[in-house]
Amino acid sequence: MKTLFKTLSILFATLMFTANAHAQVKSDYDKNTDFSKYKTISFKGWQEDSDKKLTDFDKKRITDALTSEFSKRGVTLVESDADAAITLYIVVNKKTSTTAYTTFNGGMGYRGRWGWGMGAGMGMGAASTTYNNSDYLEGTFVVDMYDTNNKNLIWQGVITSEVNEKPKKRKKSTPRKIAKLMKSYPVKLKK
Repeated sequence: MKTLFKTLSILFATLMFTANAHAQVKSDYDKNTDFSKYKTISFKGWQEDSDKKLTDFDKKRITDALTSEFSKRGVTLVESDADAAITLYIVVNKKTSTTAYTTFNGGMGYRGRWGWGMGAGMGMGAASTTYNNSDYLEGTFVVDMYDTNNKNLIWQGVITSEVNEKPKKRKKSTPRKIAKLMKSYPVKLKK
């Protein structure tokens, strides 16, 4: 029984820890906008100089992934005279994740169909809980898309996820996360 509790506790702690690793995507768009008319975009920079937190490599990974995802939807990146303008914003915060591990030591009490006596069950048992804190970085990345004619915001995509501190991992995860974000864009992939 102790082994079962220990296994379940480890499984629960693992699930809680890996839940932080998944990206959460939110988006919103103007329902009255015909997104099929936007064939070109241009990047207008990073809002509030939020790119200062990124390396040049990471900025290139992000813009390359966005360019690729827009291209898959029939939208081309141009330097000027675009149908839509894209601005980017990123914020990175230090977070702490807390996990708890509880062990239960049996005691005297009811033991199911075998009756009363010593063992795991209801009664005078003892439990101890251990808490572990882990620090990690959480990044929130925002893509705003504006109509260049009327300057109205027409689409916003937001992705929040744990930031991997190893550049090799970011090289692989950045395009995947951008692809996940772009699934919320109103125009689906071209086949």
